[in-house]
Amino acid sequence: MSANMFIGRFQPPHKGHQTIFNTYLDNGEPILIAIRNVPTDEKNPLTALQVFYLWKEIYRENPLVQIIVIPDIKSVNYGRDVGYAVKEIEAPKEIQRISATYIRDEIKSGKTNWKDFVDSKVHEAIIQLLT
Repeated sequence: MSANMFIGRFQPPHKGHQTIFNTYLDNGEPILIAIRNVPTDEKNPLTALQVFYLWKEIYRENPLVQIIVIPDIKSVNYGRDVGYAVKEIEAPKEIQRISATYIRDEIKSGKTNWKDFVDSKVHEAIIQLLT
């Protein structure tokens, strides 16, 4: 069965990402999480390998999820009919408001409100990685 691919930095992974992934997982369709290997900086404090392990922890029980690290990309391109679609998943407004920047800022400030937006399986790991 072919997978539905999601490309991102996921800095850090949060429930907004998971909600979008679940549009396929809830229907028994596999997904491929492709983590862009970007240089670390203020907007990207986690390495691609750290993000990889966070997703592995979140989806450790789900055989429908495959996770890979890819080189940073400039664009996604295709020629004529290549046999796959490019789709935007329209998430509910409350999900669209989840921000990785907000989560990082809350963690740096020592606040805990961010925990509502991140899978509890990785709370401690994210605290360790971002403080």
